Amino acid sequence: MTVIQDYGAFLANRYGDILASLWQHLSIVALAVLLGCLVAISIAILLTRMKEGVLNSVVFTLANIFQTVPTIALLAIFIPILGIGMTPAVIALFLYSLLPLLRNTYSGIKEVDEGVVESAIGMGYSSMQRLWKIELPLAFPYILSGIRLTTVYIISWTTLAALIGAGGLGDLIMAGMSNNDNFLIFTGAATAVILALLVDLVLGLFSKQRQGSTQ
Repeated sequence: MTVIQDYGAFLANRYGDILASLWQHLSIVALAVLLGCLVAISIAILLTRMKEGVLNSVVFTLANIFQTVPTIALLAIFIPILGIGMTPAVIALFLYSLLPLLRNTYSGIKEVDEGVVESAIGMGYSSMQRLWKIELPLAFPYILSGIRLTTVYIISWTTLAALIGAGGLGDLIMAGMSNNDNFLIFTGAATAVILALLVDLVLGLFSKQRQGSTQ
């Protein structure tokens, strides 16, 4: 009971710092994922409008390269260019978000039944009308799956952003390691895990609800 009481007292004294770190963490994640969605989904849509060729291979190869670079290394690469803080962290995490979003959006649109697309063409739908009324709604489960996977990964990787002064829950972990404070380490790590699980649960429920409403 003593440990639980001590931890309760720790939370009471440090909840302000914990909430501030959580807000920083969420801000970095939201910016990185939002940018990733805007760029990757747009590029994937453009690629589905082109014949498969060199451009397609180049885009996916670049996205794969960003995905394979270790997080710490990618963060370090941006320090001489952008300095330290939130900006290099968001850009690095944005690059990590590209591959799953790009791949899922591209695959989702390509998996749309050609018969459905041909029927839309026969009804006089333009390319944009087919995209917005037929292809994107049918590809939405794939796209949402990519967003879900990306967001969970980014929440985890954002803890390393503290190494370049971006803040977030990683700050609590680093401060705990520096001061040999197990409560800080546990709080930072546990909050990141809980946050990732909650986001995964919410997006999973939304995906099921969306699928149920379209059946």
